[in-house]
Parts: sequence; structure tokens; C-alpha cells
Amino acid sequence: TSPCWIGGNTEPLTGFTWRGGCERETTGIQIWSEVFVIDKPNGTKVAVLLMDTQGAFDSQSTIKDCATVFALSTMTSSVQVYNLSQNIQEDDLQHLQLFTEYGRLAMEEIYQKPFQTLMFLIRDWSYPYEHAYGLEGGKKFLEKRLQVKQNQHEELQNVRKHIHSCFSNLGCFLLPHPGLKVATNPNFDGRLNDIDEDFKKELRNLVPLLLAPENLVEKEISGSKVTCRDLVEYFKAYIKIYQGEELPHPKSMLQATAEANNLAAVAGAKDLYSKGMEQVCGGDKPYIAPSDLEQKHQDFRESAVRQFRSVKKMGGEEFCQRYQEQLEVEIDEIYANFVKHNDGKNIFYAARTPATLFAVMFAMYITSGLTGFLGMNSIATLCNLMLGMALISFCTWAYVKYSGEFREVGTAIDQIAEAIWEQVLKPMSDNLMEDHMRQSVKNSIKAGLTEQVSHHARLKTD
Repeated sequence: TSPCWIGGNTEPLTGFTWRGGCERETTGIQIWSEVFVIDKPNGTKVAVLLMDTQGAFDSQSTIKDCATVFALSTMTSSVQVYNLSQNIQEDDLQHLQLFTEYGRLAMEEIYQKPFQTLMFLIRDWSYPYEHAYGLEGGKKFLEKRLQVKQNQHEELQNVRKHIHSCFSNLGCFLLPHPGLKVATNPNFDGRLNDIDEDFKKELRNLVPLLLAPENLVEKEISGSKVTCRDLVEYFKAYIKIYQGEELPHPKSMLQATAEANNLAAVAGAKDLYSKGMEQVCGGDKPYIAPSDLEQKHQDFRESAVRQFRSVKKMGGEEFCQRYQEQLEVEIDEIYANFVKHNDGKNIFYAARTPATLFAVMFAMYITSGLTGFLGMNSIATLCNLMLGMALISFCTWAYVKYSGEFREVGTAIDQIAEAIWEQVLKPMSDNLMEDHMRQSVKNSIKAGLTEQVSHHARLKTD
């Protein structure tokens, strides 16, 4: 983190929208439009997304609204900063109840803690004589607040136990009050000059603690690191279950996580397959024989399925099998597109339509002439009609290819020509070739036998 990240003493605070006052400013969830790509000390790159959410339990939000915002932010973040005023009250812990229940179900499924880091940020801390500002003071305070005691009510004990069991890392940071100028001045715009020194000092400790490259926590779900593409799948799945009127049951949250988890694995495997095939026949790669393309397809298909199986997933074997079948179907669809792309590079394939139409015109011309000569005028007329249709189709096809207009018409002509080729011309040419080969073999055998008989006859004469 750059030392100048905090800005100058007279610079107004910019970034997410904010203002002073007793009414809320942020509604729902806001995500900063820029993705920050950070180099970690070990050489890996991490994409950092900053998320801001509305405050919990204001005068305009229902319990469902607050729970939804809390759920989405917690389930999609590697570090959740739980911003509280002055102290950790019992109701603040109770708000985590939904996630502790989700966490209990998730642990039965994946045998590990479902969430990563929860940082309690206590602002306006007024008791530095009991627990000092900063991380160390916060750690001691949090241990005291989350301590399970024998004389506690069972519900209070369960909340504390489940919070510990749901988050891999729990922290607490005690932040002093920023000063009366900040609290009472309606024109305050975030300039450091107006903020107390104690607050600025602790802020310089807090931000690197969360965002310094060596401290960044990569998002994981069920033990697998989440990419930006995966995160989109998780958001889609979670938003879907929160669209109803009622709060979703933790089991449905777990189901949504499992679905997104498998969809992310499918997307990753498809990407592996597509990249492999692109190297073989994509873009400006030359035409490849269909048999070789089929073999490459099978190889990359197996690799993609193998990668899908190797990714840690939720939902059980039967649940994951459905997504594997979906992956295989989608890969076959992608392969069909690669086949068409590859065929388009074959000059003979590209010439199939005009060649077929020429063959039809030539055949109709000859047939029309013969039937007309023999007096079969009705058949000759029909052949002439088909000749004219083939000629018009050829001219139309040529115009479509030249201009790029009426592509649907061009596609229809290609399909008709392909059907004629596959159903009529190709079988005829195959039969002719087969007959020619058979006749050639017969002639070779006859020639060989004749030569042997002649040779024996000469030997007898001698």
C-alpha cells in the first residue's frame, strides 16, 4: 500500500458517496466500478473488489432487506467488515444467527468453515483505558465478548459457538471518535485537517491491515479459490433466492451456493476446452482434417471433464453429475461450431454450393435436351424449370456472398445444396468410384491371369 493513499490534509474525501447526518446515504449494495489488480509478494495477481453496503436496521429497511444485504455481502466477500458504533451489543451478535445456521449446514456438507474473515470495526470507541485503540485492544475485547460461559443462556452460548465455527478468522479493531468537527459540522467534506490525530493514526494502521498486498485474503468457497467469472455466478444464484417475499431458509442458501459452485466449475472447464480448440482450429489457424479435429475434440473434452471433477464442489455426487452432463452437452455444442468454422476454411467445402448448383444445371440441361429430342416435352419443360431455378439460386447465392445481405436466404440455399449433395450427388459419385475401382480390379486380375496363361503356353512350346 502506498504511504500517500490517505491523501493530503486539505483534500476532500472522494470515492463511494457519503454524507453526515442521521439519515442513510447508501442503499443496498454498491461495488466500486474499478477492479484493482494487485501483485502479492509471492508473485500472484489478485483482483480486489471494494463493496459498500447500507447500514443495518435503519428506519427505511425491513428485517428482510437488512438480512439480504448482510447475507449477500458476507457470502461473496473474503473479508467482511462489521461496522458497529461504540460497542458490540448482544443484538449485533444475534444478527449473525442466520449465517451461523447456514454455516452449520455448510459444515455438514464440506467439513470446513464456510466463511473467511469477519472484522468487527467498533467506531467511536470511548473506553481506551479498558482496551486500547487498534487491533490488539480489539482482540482482547472480542475474546471477552465472544467468551462462552457456563452461566450463559443456551441461546447465547450457541450464537458464540457458531460464530467461531463459521468464520476462519475473527478480528476486532477499536477506532476512536474522529472529533467534534466531523460530528457537528454540516459542511465537513472529509479533509484530514478537521479530523482528530488519534483517528488518523489508527486509520493508518487499519487500512493496510485490510488492503496491503501481503494481507489480502483471496475469496474461497468450499475450499476453491473464486475467480471474477465465478463471482458473477454466485451473485446470480444468491440474488435469485432472495427475490421472494420471505427470507430464504438456510438450506436454500446452501443449495444456491452448491449450484453456483458447480456452474463456476462448468464455466472453468468450458473455458479450458475452448482455449485448447482455439489453438487447434480457431481464428487464422489452417484447415485441419475432420478426423484429426474429432480426435483433438475428444482429448480436450476428456481434459475439461477431468478438470470439472477435480474442482472441489458442493451438493454430492448425484447433484454434481447433472452439471457434468450439462458440461458435456455444452462442449458438444461448442464443438459443432468449431466444425463449421473449420469447414469454412476448406476451399472445396466453400465451393460445394456453387459446384452442386452447376451439377444440377448441367444434369437438367442434358436431360432436357434428350427428353426434348425423344418427344417427352412435359419432362423437358420440367427440367428447364429446374434449370432456371438452379440458375436463379446460383445468382442469388453469389449476390449474398458478395454483399452480405439476405444471409438467411444464403443459408437456406446452402442447406438445400448440401442436402442435394449428401442425398444424391455424393452417393452417385461414391457408387461410380466403387464401380470404377471394382472394374479396375477385375481388369487387373484378368490381365494377370492372361499373362500367366501366355507364359505357361510359351514354356510348353519351348
